[in-house]
Amino acid sequence: MERQFDEELKNLRALLMRMASLVEESIAQAVRALKTSDEKAAREVLEREDDVNLMDIEVDGSCLRLLALKQPMAGDLRFITSAMKIGEELERMGDLAVNIAERTLELIKLPPLKPLIDIPRMALLAQNMVRDVITAFVNGDEKLAREVCRRDDEVDNLNDQIFRELLTYMMQDPGNISRAVGLILIGRHLERIADHATNIGEAVFYLVEGKTIKHHIESRDAQKGKGESR
Repeated sequence: MERQFDEELKNLRALLMRMASLVEESIAQAVRALKTSDEKAAREVLEREDDVNLMDIEVDGSCLRLLALKQPMAGDLRFITSAMKIGEELERMGDLAVNIAERTLELIKLPPLKPLIDIPRMALLAQNMVRDVITAFVNGDEKLAREVCRRDDEVDNLNDQIFRELLTYMMQDPGNISRAVGLILIGRHLERIADHATNIGEAVFYLVEGKTIKHHIESRDAQKGKGESR
């Protein structure tokens, strides 16, 4: 019975890794389609959405079955509840990759507004966050999970930079508004993907350490402790 339980946990971990790989590829392909005006590649991302959704359902089913039938305790319980959270976050990332592909299909019908430099950089950062946070989950590496969370600021800063630049284009010529808004939305989608990767990083930290780092609670507790010690 114990060996079967361990095998099911192993299968759950492998399923999440496959799901993360699929999501990562969808992000990369959606932005690549934008750079190369490749309608076929963008549509392939849309078609892949069902695969991600089915994996999410499979993750939920596996977790609920393990909770109901095995009644896991301590570390195993944290692992299963974290896996449910991670599956949910990955599914939302898949939705955002689809949103990027949909904006891409609109934008490639129009003349390019500007050379794409920062959006591909954002996409690469987001992809690496997804890859590394799943590695942290698989290896129980809370340090890597924390490091992924810290990278969220880099993505946020890049998104702000993109927004300011595109706002300038819109102010210079109202004819740029439609294309600029499309690119702003893509930047926003990539920023949200990084947020979801950060959420997974927080779940991994909870899995390994049994405590939360959500909402910078550690910093607040440290400040509170300093205040009480005075």
